[in-house]
Formats: sequence, C-alpha cells, structure tokens
Amino acid sequence: MKASRQATIHRVTSETDIAITLDLDGSGQADIQTGLGFFDHMLTALAKHALFDLNVTVKGDLYIDGHHSVEDTGIALGMALKQALGDKRGVRRFGHALVPLDEALCEAVVDLSGRPFLTFEATFTRDRIGDLDTELVEEFFRAFAMSAMLTLHLREKAGKNCHHIAEAAFKALARALRMAVEPDPRAQGSIPSTKGVL
Repeated sequence: MKASRQATIHRVTSETDIAITLDLDGSGQADIQTGLGFFDHMLTALAKHALFDLNVTVKGDLYIDGHHSVEDTGIALGMALKQALGDKRGVRRFGHALVPLDEALCEAVVDLSGRPFLTFEATFTRDRIGDLDTELVEEFFRAFAMSAMLTLHLREKAGKNCHHIAEAAFKALARALRMAVEPDPRAQGSIPSTKGVL
C-alpha cells in the first residue's frame, strides 16, 4: 500500500478547466464548485459516504450546457482515483452497496479491475433535476468508470422521485468505492488478482 493515497489532477481543455484533489483516507470533507448546484450536491454526497476528502473546482462552458463540465469532471475524478490507488496493492478490490432514499433504492457494484465498463439502469421521468440534465447522470458515471479503469454496475431497483434516484445512485457508488479501496489486512499488501497486476 502507498503510505499516502492522494492525488492532484489539473485537466484543461478548450471546454473545461478542472482542478481536483482527492484523499482516499479522508473523513468525507468536500469543497465542490462545478457551477451546477445539483451536481455539487451529488459530489458532496459521494465524498461524504465514501469517506474521501475531495476538492473539485470546475470552470466550464455552461453557456452551452452542462455536458462538458459533468463529463470532464467524471474523467478527472477517475484519473484522480486511479492515481491515488497506485498499483492497488492490498486493497479489497470489490465493493457493493444497496442504498435507499425514501422510495428510491439503488445498487452499485464496483471492481477495480483495470477493465473499464459501465452498466447503468435507471429511469428518469423528467429532463432536469435543478440545473442538471438528467441524461448527464449516466454520462458522469460512464466517464468516471472509463477513466478510473474500473467496472461499475449501477441499477435503480425502485424509485419515482428523480432527485431521490440520482442521489441514491451516487451514495451507492460512494459506499461501494469505500469498500473497494479499503485496505484488506488479510491481503498482506498483495495485489488482489491471480494475474499479479490490476
């Protein structure tokens, strides 16, 4: 295991300028400024329930829409997670969570496999939650999974309220990540794969 599981990412494109600091062994402290209030709320919930310390600052082309800001934040956060994990020596690797929020129930299953993949099954009955286009929820999860090089299955098991469904999904991901990145005392610092590499 790395003594310090932290990462700093600064990613600049013609569409976004994103700065992220991530500490996997934090206490859930977050300072999120993406320009999209509901997205800030979701990333704050993710940090809180993963027990990550997370700072995110996004300057994006919101005069167009939120797509680039949300997708590029997913990319940058995935890069940060990958960097903070290093060779993944001694982690549990797999994580899963089933999280309710009132009538909504979402399940997340994570494998820090090195093989990026997303399955996303959720239905939103309106186009926006606050200032966030609901279709961008899936875009964030896809960008994050691809960039972090992990397998992620996210499913809505129940729900009607779009805010509740999205928030349950982010919290489920948070709890699954918390489990997956946790040091496994029985692993004795080994890489959790029969291949010897992840």
